[in-house]
Amino acid sequence: MYQDYSQFLQWVQLTILAQENRISSMEQNIQKLLEEVKQLKAKPGINVEKIEYKFDQLKVEHLDGTLNVGLNPSDLAGIEDFAVQNQPGNIPSSPKGQMQRSIKMEEALYRYLETDLPGLFEDAQKKLNVQLDESYLSFIKQDIIKQLPTRIEYHLKANSSKERAGEIQNPDEAILELLKQEIQNGIVVFINHLPDNVKGMKPQ
Repeated sequence: MYQDYSQFLQWVQLTILAQENRISSMEQNIQKLLEEVKQLKAKPGINVEKIEYKFDQLKVEHLDGTLNVGLNPSDLAGIEDFAVQNQPGNIPSSPKGQMQRSIKMEEALYRYLETDLPGLFEDAQKKLNVQLDESYLSFIKQDIIKQLPTRIEYHLKANSSKERAGEIQNPDEAILELLKQEIQNGIVVFINHLPDNVKGMKPQ
């Protein structure tokens, strides 16, 4: 019993000693923190007054570069000087307007291909005195359809200056006629450049 009591007192003494050491360490840390706070308070504060920028006194020494808004550098070569006068027909169309024109032209040419292409194909064969398989008609049609957007855009740009000057009364109709003529000529050129063994020349 006495031995147990002695061990208990020894354990209590060791625990108290450990607590005292811990408290002492914490007091030292607190003292250091108080010193740091005192040093920070002793330093003068930074006061930012009102900042005013006088832009008229700014001086630009060097400025270069290129700013393209809605244009690719490759498009700049084909752009002519816009001389907008106070005339109703001289204001360039908006991109949305140009797109709508292009879509309408494509639709008109699709109808033209559906109705007139077979006859054009037959006429070209007669003109060149050849006989081709009907599969070439489908090939020609698909090839023309693929090229339509590019050709329409080309003619819209090419005729833009004439449109602004009012030289063309019905520009869309004029472009459609040009494209129809291109289609007719293209069919003849295509057939003419086919190998002789494919053409199936008709007997005279």
